[in-house]
Amino acid sequence: MPTPSPLFRLQGITKGFLNVQALNDVTLDVHAGEVLAVIGENGAGKSTLLRVLNGDYRPDSGQLSYEGTPVTFNSPRDAHRSGVRVIYQEPELVPSTTVAENLYIGELPRRFGRLVDWHLLNRSALAQLTAFGYESLISPSTLAEKLTPAQRQLVEILRALKSGVKLLALDEPTSSLTEEEVGKLFATVERLRDQGVGIIYVSHRIREILRLADRVAVLRDGALVAIRPVRETNEDELVRLMVGRPLQAVFARKSHAQTDVVFRVEGLAAPPLRNISFEVHRGEVVGLAGLVGAGRTELAKALFGSARVKTGRISIEGHPIRLRTPADAIAAGIGFSPEDRKAEALILVRSVRENISLCILDRLRRWRFIRRGLERAVVTRLVSTLQVKTPSIEQEVGKLSGGNQQKVVLARWLAREPMVLILDEPTRGIDVGAKAEIYRLIEQQAASGVAVIFISSELPEILGVSDRILVMQSGRITGELSAQDATEEAILNLAMSDHLAKDRPVDGGTNAR
Repeated sequence: MPTPSPLFRLQGITKGFLNVQALNDVTLDVHAGEVLAVIGENGAGKSTLLRVLNGDYRPDSGQLSYEGTPVTFNSPRDAHRSGVRVIYQEPELVPSTTVAENLYIGELPRRFGRLVDWHLLNRSALAQLTAFGYESLISPSTLAEKLTPAQRQLVEILRALKSGVKLLALDEPTSSLTEEEVGKLFATVERLRDQGVGIIYVSHRIREILRLADRVAVLRDGALVAIRPVRETNEDELVRLMVGRPLQAVFARKSHAQTDVVFRVEGLAAPPLRNISFEVHRGEVVGLAGLVGAGRTELAKALFGSARVKTGRISIEGHPIRLRTPADAIAAGIGFSPEDRKAEALILVRSVRENISLCILDRLRRWRFIRRGLERAVVTRLVSTLQVKTPSIEQEVGKLSGGNQQKVVLARWLAREPMVLILDEPTRGIDVGAKAEIYRLIEQQAASGVAVIFISSELPEILGVSDRILVMQSGRITGELSAQDATEEAILNLAMSDHLAKDRPVDGGTNAR
């Protein structure tokens, strides 16, 4: 049970940057033995709050106290010494070293005073992985650079736990985890809560907050607007507190699907994909659903020329196209927003301008030179249209919030004006308000006649955005559902169906094979 007096208190915390007030008089208590969720739109102040807690930032005013005693954190080292650890969304591991070395970095066991005791190191690392049920997911000898994003996240968490943490803050910890890994993480969080650790849990996934947290704090524009016990609130109220409108309004849209087919795929095979056939009409949003490992991302990459297609036929407006590279796809009128926007879509150290204009440089050239004035005009218009929150178009894109980074990716394709737009998890790791803006942009593209393929792991999102839903399992499309017939239960039934070996059309849809 949570302690009656706070383990940690942030009293009247205020922090500003130039013309931005990131935090304004925020007072928050965290108790030992509780999970306190913190939610809010991108730019609400969540990240700044965590960085104040971790000693990365000094507050302009306000006081931090630990067990009633005022404390000052001038650096992360000060916070770590007090038992405070913050795990950010992007884990900070040394890529060229093993999992075991990362877990014990700075305290590697020695023999004869100088030599690393590798046997003891790997045995200790395996014992720690086993203690939290991760031994089947991660090997101590694997290099950090070979780990998946989910595995890196879990290693970072284990490293924090090893140091005797008293207050653990997790920033979007499940954004890149599979269902199995999420279950492992939740078990770890609940175990730590039972041991008296105070936990701050930052997430955009309201459903998992309602499942895991004891209390929820809502930030808006740098201010604390509400704190609710989980048992006394619900998803609708939390969304309204975050964005000022009910949940139903987030998915408010109408269909723009027309009768003519823009994009057709017939008999596509590209391991692990088998016999994929479907079509997308002009102005239609086709959702692609399925469990982890179903092959949705592999299909998206094959349709963008990023993966080798073994057999099959792809056509746009009735004209066959051959996709050997992404350049072929772009030339054919296909745009693609990948699942991992930071690794596969954005050049983080380059500006917003450079990232948006990347795919239209051929249209901006006069002879051999880029017309910079035209480039700035195009980018400025798109930044305004998509409401990208950035100090200027010369801002490094890596310094923007996740939602604004995603808008930059979309702006790139709006500049290109594709006929087909493939979106793989476009709202992953962004807040409800930013999601609503992404949904609005998708509807605008559909209204202009673009054929949209929308991939998401969140079933309410698939149901709210799609005109038609294709369900995948083990590299095959196992069924098709209209927007009117689709439910979460119907999607899951198709995603877990047992009749995958039957190479025949699935009842209920002429395009599903």
